Amino acid sequence: MDLRAAASKVLARASGRSEGDLRPELDLVADLGIDSPKQLELLIELEEALNVEISDEDAAALETVGDVLDYAAGVG
Repeated sequence: MDLRAAASKVLARASGRSEGDLRPELDLVADLGIDSPKQLELLIELEEALNVEISDEDAAALETVGDVLDYAAGVG
């Protein structure tokens, strides 16, 4: 499984939506309802799925589905 696909699965699980409903322009907070506790859970799951440590600076830049998928593609 590629890293974008792994990140997509994590996003779907965290948001409670199907992967097919996730579009790059969707905002993690406003559109998917990922609040602070869910953001922490999302980051932990992403770190495990991508086998990386996400810095606070990188985490702050992850605002949309597209940001997360692009980040995942960049660590591969």
